[in-house]
Amino acid sequence: MEKAAASNAPFRGIINDIRGRLPCYKQDWIGGFTAGFRILAPTAYIFFASALPVIAFGEQLGRDTDGTLSAVQTLASTAVCGIIHSILGGQPLLILGVAEPTVLMYTYMFNFAKDRSDLGKHLFLAWAGWVCVWTSLLLCLLAIFGACSIISRFTRIAGELFGMLIAVLFMQEGIKGVVGEFRVPKGGNPKNEVYQYPWLFANGLFGLLLSFGLLITALKSRRARAWRYGTGCLRGFIADYGVPVMILVWSAVSYSASDKVPAGIPRRLFSPDPWTPGASSNWTIIRDMLDVPATYIFAALIPAIMIAGLYFFDHSVASQMAQQKDFNLKNPSAYHYDMLLLGFMVLLCGLLGLPPSNGVLPQSPMHTKSLAVLKRQMIRKKMVESAKKSIEEQASTLEIYGNMQEVFIEMEQKGPASKDLNELKDLKAIVLRSTEDEKDGNAFDPGKHIEACLPVRVKEQRLSNLMQSLLVGGSVGLMPVIKKIPTSVLWGYFAYMAIESLPGNQFWERLLLLFIAPTRRYKILEDLHASFVETVPFKTIALFTIFQFIYLLLCFGVTWIPIAGILFPIPFFLLIPIRQYILPKIFESKYMSELDAAEYEESAAFPRRDLSLSIRELDTPRTPRTPRTPRVNRVDSIKEIIGDAEILDELTTRSRGELKLRPVSIMLLLNRKLSSVFFSLYLEKLFVSSC
Repeated sequence: MEKAAASNAPFRGIINDIRGRLPCYKQDWIGGFTAGFRILAPTAYIFFASALPVIAFGEQLGRDTDGTLSAVQTLASTAVCGIIHSILGGQPLLILGVAEPTVLMYTYMFNFAKDRSDLGKHLFLAWAGWVCVWTSLLLCLLAIFGACSIISRFTRIAGELFGMLIAVLFMQEGIKGVVGEFRVPKGGNPKNEVYQYPWLFANGLFGLLLSFGLLITALKSRRARAWRYGTGCLRGFIADYGVPVMILVWSAVSYSASDKVPAGIPRRLFSPDPWTPGASSNWTIIRDMLDVPATYIFAALIPAIMIAGLYFFDHSVASQMAQQKDFNLKNPSAYHYDMLLLGFMVLLCGLLGLPPSNGVLPQSPMHTKSLAVLKRQMIRKKMVESAKKSIEEQASTLEIYGNMQEVFIEMEQKGPASKDLNELKDLKAIVLRSTEDEKDGNAFDPGKHIEACLPVRVKEQRLSNLMQSLLVGGSVGLMPVIKKIPTSVLWGYFAYMAIESLPGNQFWERLLLLFIAPTRRYKILEDLHASFVETVPFKTIALFTIFQFIYLLLCFGVTWIPIAGILFPIPFFLLIPIRQYILPKIFESKYMSELDAAEYEESAAFPRRDLSLSIRELDTPRTPRTPRTPRVNRVDSIKEIIGDAEILDELTTRSRGELKLRPVSIMLLLNRKLSSVFFSLYLEKLFVSSC
């Protein structure tokens, strides 16, 4: 209690954050520049992940505010706040941007202001400036008095629910956008030729093609490193830059329409250019703020309270998910300091007439994941070079491991060596026993074994965040080029971001587990899987997952409430007492510690089952009192688990239906004392039943 009280003392949390992050500041820049050209891949990846949604939200904001705000302002806000945070922020991995809740809040505020004669559309941005002033004050007070310490009480259940909600909202936005391609847009003239039935339907179909084309190719390209074809450099290039390239490719495909197609098919982004007359009028709204009536200045405190609560939760959770324990980050967090800095950035945006930016999901953890791949590649390259050099010099196994260990510690640069050495224990075991394995043809392979045994490492630096923010700022001047991107490509990208954020979310994995047939659950164990699959009963997993799903529906339902929709963080704050007092009474503590663990723990895959293994498992040991199970019954049991068609697919080729020759499998069948006659009859039965 004394420690908690001390952390909540005024300015104590901010001072501790500065003391923790200041020694890392120099290394944050050095680490970025020493990465070389490799830093470009995560920079390009997160730039598109940040810019495209902001452009889409800007277009939505332009429609909802009658052009008062547009994509120019949302991009400018994202760039300004991103640059400030990348240079001065405590957690440089956190990505800032204009999010959909901000768009919704500004839409509600605009609808309120335009109907007031003494406020109106012309003073909307000035009044929004006062809202930002109050919001900034509240955020600074929250940071000063240590309110951010509550973030430590948000466990995995809250983080995964929030991540799933954001994924659902992104998917919802993508689906709504695709459906909207078949309808007349807001403000469109239904009498225009392009909005008549044949062309309206054609626009929708073309939009479907572009959306699904981008979604599928982006997902495929992101996994290019696992492809069988192409050189390693080509697969690496596609994996790193495939998503941006696919956006360009499908935007180019949109121009393949015939000249006979009316202009406006497919639909493209609409936003005024930054140099058009009146586009920069909102940059000087500070001089209009004193024209706002005093009543509305104090009334601005009401939406400010809601926005401050929204930003406090959104910004903190995004920062928390960007530095999950799974990423093994070495530098400390800075929740209180970042919240204080966010308060100043909200004030700056309000005075410039820009919608404020805050920490966003899923871009923040996506940024960290992309840097984790980068750091792993760098460590692997240097360790493989060291191992190969040692092998060429005919060094002993102990010397080979020692040299790789030195490289690993040198790359880590910080942190206790004992922890580093403990993380390399699996690699050490492989290297030291390689002499014995050489006799069996399983000698130590640097390229193979180092990749498998490396711990997760993230290149913690500020350069990628700064560069992507500068690129977002440069996009303001490239608005004529950006307007050539079809809106349907954006909807496909929204769906891509939603799907890309799901892997690693245990809530999502447990949802999928509920739909797996009981006779197929063993297949989960044949791949890497979460440890709770082996330690927690299925009924407990199902009950816990159903509770999360119902709570997700509740949170999603709150977002549909017209004005109170921005209060969706409230159910997440309620999760703290629910997790602390209610769930322990429903679930056993040992199971709760597995399902709501702080870290994502994976278990190794079991050997894959084949036909003979299934028979061997079903043939239980007999005792003198246990009669032998009839073979026909054992075969029927096999059919229940595997199925005739599945066995047939395993035993025959897909194209010609030829039997595959598997001497080892046949020998195993013979060892199980299944006569060749019986096996032939069973195969014949399969072929007859499949016809």
